Amino acid sequence: MSWVEWLGGLSWENIEHYLQRYESLGPIPGIIAPFIESLIPILPLIAIIVANVNAYGLWEGVLYSWLGVVCGAMLVFMFFRRFGGRFRSYIERKYPKTKSFIGWVEHHGFMPIFLLACFPFTPSSFVNIVAGISKLPRLVFLIATASGKAIMIMVVSLAGNDLGNLIKQPWKMIVILLVFLVIWYMGRKLESRYTKIKS
Repeated sequence: MSWVEWLGGLSWENIEHYLQRYESLGPIPGIIAPFIESLIPILPLIAIIVANVNAYGLWEGVLYSWLGVVCGAMLVFMFFRRFGGRFRSYIERKYPKTKSFIGWVEHHGFMPIFLLACFPFTPSSFVNIVAGISKLPRLVFLIATASGKAIMIMVVSLAGNDLGNLIKQPWKMIVILLVFLVIWYMGRKLESRYTKIKS
């Protein structure tokens, strides 16, 4: 098994084991793990969040996961904002469809980043890179990412913190799915309203 397969196959139990192994370092491992996932996207973010919640408790696990994810996203964003000027031209030539996505992000600003950050299976590293090479203001990216990731991490943490009861009580899973649907619907309405104002 290659190291790529090993990293991608880590379960929340494996990650929790490492967190407990280095518990003497306090919250640092819980923040570093999701931070590294922003740089190495093959790591399983959901497993990291669930491990944090089980290792530190619900609210501390949410906070540490959120801090790590947001700091990692900002680092990637700032790196490509600083050094990604030529990279944008290369990406747009190699992948023509990327040009329209970058334009969409630049035109709509907050909403695309916020909506994409709300969902746990979004390719966050790609979004961070695209936002970095676009002309999206730093503050807009930070606020959209921080708020969207807060919602995503909270929902995943609530599910992971009570996994046994979710299986026994399926209605809780239905509530979580409804929360995602509400977020999606509100995002679409806000984006539509924002687009009308811009036009």
